[in-house]
Amino acid sequence: MKLSLAPIPFYWSVDEIRAFYDEIARTPVDIVYLGETVCYKRRGLHLDDWIGIADMLAAQGKEVVLSSLVLVDGEAEGKATRRLCANGRYRIEANDMSAVSLSAGTPFIAGATLNIYNEHTLALIAEAGATRFVAPIELGSTALMALRTRAPALECEILAFGRPALAYSARCFTARNYDRGKDACERICLDHPEGLLVETQEDEAFLVLNGLQIHAATPLNYAAELDSLRHTHIDILRIMPEKTGTERLIDAFHGLLTGRHTREEVAAQLAPFTATGSANGYWRGQAGRLSCP
Repeated sequence: MKLSLAPIPFYWSVDEIRAFYDEIARTPVDIVYLGETVCYKRRGLHLDDWIGIADMLAAQGKEVVLSSLVLVDGEAEGKATRRLCANGRYRIEANDMSAVSLSAGTPFIAGATLNIYNEHTLALIAEAGATRFVAPIELGSTALMALRTRAPALECEILAFGRPALAYSARCFTARNYDRGKDACERICLDHPEGLLVETQEDEAFLVLNGLQIHAATPLNYAAELDSLRHTHIDILRIMPEKTGTERLIDAFHGLLTGRHTREEVAAQLAPFTATGSANGYWRGQAGRLSCP
């Protein structure tokens, strides 16, 4: 079982992004996904810049994948997706069907936002050139086992730790919070490098606004589900980047997979990231926010 690092979901400065991946290059993560997936306006780094970071990570032995936008709804986004799919160097994580089409039979990874919930969809995506798929977060062990049994040829990746995106929109949630339109956002997301927390009236962490996406405030955490994940034949565990401490997350899961850390030690390492609790309900076929034991 391998470890992967998802694309950075939030809006960070160019210097912060470069420093982040310099640190990631020294970690034992196997696969790194790069690129802007949320909003086309977050383009401090251009494709050539991302490929430069990819080359640096590849030189350190990482498998590198370039991730496409989740929502392609305009000419500019279409052109960016076309350039990404034609990069000729690295495989693409297709997060929108336009990226699947533009890959034109070239091997790619099917992102979770392609909504692969059954073997018919998986077969269609595989026929288009997918060699790996990232399972939607709602798929639990029972459903995913059935899917793996019927279509075992593709690698299967699952989000194992991080605040999952729950909703997507062509409108910008963060800009709306400031009474701004999407086209007049003034890149306000830069002021919220970990997203904008939404709390309930009881002051409980609920959601995180992130531009065109809404995330759960409570991270998924499948560290306690390792035996079940292996039984389900999951090939890759995905970790979502955090503004600080991502290398500790990678170390915790790598130690868990290799037997270097006990589950108790891993739980202690993850504690700073689970102040709002953590969730494993989807995997167990129950409410998504079921607390981990």
